[in-house]
Amino acid sequence: MSKSILITIMICILTFGMTACSSKRPEFTPQNYIRVDGSTVTIPLSEAIAAALTGESIESIRPYILHNKTHSAYVNLIDGKADLIFVTSPSEEELEYAEKKNVELEVIPIVSEAFVFLTHRDNPVEELTLEEIQRIYSGEITNWSEVGGDDVPIVAYQRPVNSGSQTGFLELVMMDKSPVDPPLEQIQAGMGELIDAVATYDNKPDAIGYSYYYFVVDMWGNEKVKLLKVDGIYPDQETISSGDYPIRTAYYAVFRKSESVGSDVRNVVDWILTEEGQQLAEEAGYVKVK
Repeated sequence: MSKSILITIMICILTFGMTACSSKRPEFTPQNYIRVDGSTVTIPLSEAIAAALTGESIESIRPYILHNKTHSAYVNLIDGKADLIFVTSPSEEELEYAEKKNVELEVIPIVSEAFVFLTHRDNPVEELTLEEIQRIYSGEITNWSEVGGDDVPIVAYQRPVNSGSQTGFLELVMMDKSPVDPPLEQIQAGMGELIDAVATYDNKPDAIGYSYYYFVVDMWGNEKVKLLKVDGIYPDQETISSGDYPIRTAYYAVFRKSESVGSDVRNVVDWILTEEGQQLAEEAGYVKVK
């Protein structure tokens, strides 16, 4: 994250490591619920929270929940068109935009997540090291035979700049290394499209891509792809929760730091971090924050 803007990360922790803050459940009607935006991958979480806080069913609250994807959600929050967003971490461009608008952000982890890599189910490769992934995307490794697979070129898919998964890819995986610029046909606008492209590219098991665990397993799903172990650890609920899986991240509640103490927005975020709120997130398929 950029040092040019203050990002406050607040975590409340119970005695046994369960994240929670003492907070009464806020109550709303669908009509006076706060303006929420966010990433595609947090839509089920957002709907579950809104349903719980309004006493409505998820089906009836769904029309009130509109997520415009990660980048647009950050822009809407900074521009004052949203009160609270559920997103992945901000990109450098989004932080610069906030600074330009003189907006300080509070970024609070609310559920745990993992960044995962996937390939075709028929690809004999079952695992990669983080270093091998970095070398694939930096163009140093170009053939699956170099990592124990068949003698075929690697087709490495990426997401567009400022998408939530591309920001995660650059921060969590590549870090100080630069990925090669892929051909346009290997840049997929949506996470689901990337998964399907890995599953079907030229009808050969030669592609690799990435996404967030929850999206691959709970939201999209494609029986033609498989998740890869990273550094010998397979991503699942247990290894993500325990911290054993090496590429860990979170989904965040982000709002303007100028929100007053006791505001509806702060009350909602405080409640999400309670044991009740975290249980709701887990029931929606997410991993409780640690």
